[in-house]
Parts: sequence; C-alpha cells; structure tokens
Amino acid sequence: MELMELSMRLRALTVFRGLLSEPVIEALCSYLDCMENAWPQGMISGYAELVSRLYQTDEGDLGRHILRVVMEQENIYIRAVGRGETPPDYMARSVALELETLQEAASLTPERLRAGLDGVEYLPDFGVAKVDLAERYFRRAEEIGRYGYGIYAGRHMFCLDDAGRVVPVGHPDPVSLEDLVGYERERGLVLDNLRALLAGKPAANMLLTGDAGTGKSSTVKAACSVLRDEGLRMIEVRRDQLRHIPALLDALSENPLKFILFIDDLSLQADDDSFGALKAVLEGSVSARSGNVILCATSNRRHIVKEKFSDREGDDVHRNDAMQETVSLSDRFGLRITFQKPGKDEYLAIVRALALRQGVDAPDLDVLAERFALLRGGRSPRIARQFMDSLAAKGI
Repeated sequence: MELMELSMRLRALTVFRGLLSEPVIEALCSYLDCMENAWPQGMISGYAELVSRLYQTDEGDLGRHILRVVMEQENIYIRAVGRGETPPDYMARSVALELETLQEAASLTPERLRAGLDGVEYLPDFGVAKVDLAERYFRRAEEIGRYGYGIYAGRHMFCLDDAGRVVPVGHPDPVSLEDLVGYERERGLVLDNLRALLAGKPAANMLLTGDAGTGKSSTVKAACSVLRDEGLRMIEVRRDQLRHIPALLDALSENPLKFILFIDDLSLQADDDSFGALKAVLEGSVSARSGNVILCATSNRRHIVKEKFSDREGDDVHRNDAMQETVSLSDRFGLRITFQKPGKDEYLAIVRALALRQGVDAPDLDVLAERFALLRGGRSPRIARQFMDSLAAKGI
C-alpha cells in the first residue's frame, strides 16, 4: 500500500474513527500529509513530533502501540459484541477493512517514513514489533467477557475523578493473595462470592468489618488481582462520591465484565447525605438490577454509622428507631465478614510465616515480635508486617 493511499484510508476510518485523535496516530496522519505535500521542513518536524509522542508510550514501538490502542478502543462494534449482539454484516466488513488499514500503519518502519528525505541520518529510529491486529482483535471479541474493551481492557483497578468519571489507577497496590497470612476462612468467603459473580450466579454485596490492620482492604484488592483475567474489575469510590453510584451502575449495566464498586474505610453519620444515597443504592439487591456489579465496603465499625449518645435519648420508641436506623445500612449487605484482631498465638504464627517467606532467622523472634506489638498498642497482620520491615531495615 502506497503511503498516499494509507493516508486516505486512515482519514476514512469510521468504526475506529476515535483513533484519529489519539496522539501518535494523529501525528502519523499529519506527517503523511507533509509527505504528500513534499515539504521537507514540515516532514522533518512532523517526523520528530511523531517519534517524540511514540517515545512516551509503549517503549517507542509503533506496532505495539497501535495494537494497544486498537484493543482498548471503545466503538459501536465492540459495544454491540459486549451486549451479546451480532453486529450487521456491513459493519463487520468495515471493521475488517479498517483493521487492514491499521495493520499497514502498525508495520511502518523508520526507513519507509524517511524515504523522501535525504541526509537526515540524525532523525531518530523507533521500534516496529510484528503484530496481527485482525487475529488479536477478533479473538479478543470472542473472549470479551474476560478482557472487556475500552479503558477496562488494559487495567483492572480504577477510581472516580472529581467529576465522577472512571479513570485507571496508575500504580495499583501490588498486594497478592500469597502476601497475606491467616484469615483463610474470611478470604475464602470473599473469593467464593466473587467467583459466583463471575459465573453469572447471584452474588451478594459485601461488608468487611473488623479491627484496623487485619487485611480487609488487602483481601479485596488481592482477590481482584487474582481474578482479573477472568473478567473482574474494581472501581474505588470515595465516601464523598457515593452520589455517583446510580449513574455508574447504569453505565456498567451492559458491560460484559464484572465489577466491584469498592468503598474503603466507610463510616457515616446518620444525618449525612451519603448515608441516604448509599442506603438507596443498597435497597433491595444491586445484583438483581445489574447482575455484573456488586458493592463491597470495609469499615472498622460493625454498623458503619457513627452512633452518638444523643441518639439513644428519649422514650423507648425513639430509642429503638434510632438504633434500628444505625444497623439498617449494614443489614443491607448480603454478606458480612468480620476480621477479628488476632490473639497472641495467631499473631506469632503470622510473624513466623512472614519470617519463613523472607528467609529471616532471628534469635528470640517471638519475644521481639511480641514486644514490637505491645509498644504499638496491639497485634494485627499489619503490625506483623511492620515488625518484619523493621528487621529488614536493621539488616536482620
């Protein structure tokens, strides 16, 4: 394919038209325009701009970059596939033709792009990995329930920005299930519920409560990481963003992936606007309305809502109503799991397991670990990890 023809075919992208505003492909189109006009100064500047943008992504490899943006692009064809529909034949043919165009772009070499310029050995090179766009794209479409599309194709952990938009987490917590020690029963309940969600079975909204440092949040994040290739994604929602959940549920309802809406360290006042918003979302079953989404919250409080002494004042009816209000929110979570602070034996067992993993063989390990915990006011898996970190800092 001649470069002039490639330029025209790129400009004619329809299903993948959103890619024309992608920085690297936009720069490529601009450079091809300069080549068509045979303007050496513009070509040199355009080529440098293209490579500069490429160097900022995917290790400066054009083939790998175009593969990634194609696989992550959300368009009308892939959304239809995600809903379980069969796109019309004319749209499928358009996708196949446009993938041929993008395949040609992904195969461009520095030498081919610099062919119209003489004496420009100073212009930089870039990588061109061999990729098969059509094969990868249609295989991904067949397994869309595992890998998804759009921003959800390349990442597994997300959060909401201040406007309520879903954005990827740049550096997610790397915790894995292998990093966690103890609480096997509690982790098993979380994993069983998430596997039910992935299998399309009824899954419950989860509330993980218990003492600080017992691994509630780490359990959820590790479970999401281990199940990401089965189609699980996590979106973290802050307490002040609870009002965005209804719109988020609507946006996710037709997505082929499964989602956890994760609310960490949840604690509310009964008169807080967020209390009413979350209560409304949990009314009935989120899974019944949107079978691919569940809510998961962690809290150091068993009933989430902060209770004041004034809430208990008044006659019996008033007092009972106030107390029922405080427990009504937690009762709406179908699965409640308690992470209790470990006793001395459990704490030391966690310390020994961590020491074994890290190859630490310190004398009087139990005595040192217990002293470390007492100085910090209690025992927990977090305290055990901090103790091991302190040993590592000392070179033990």
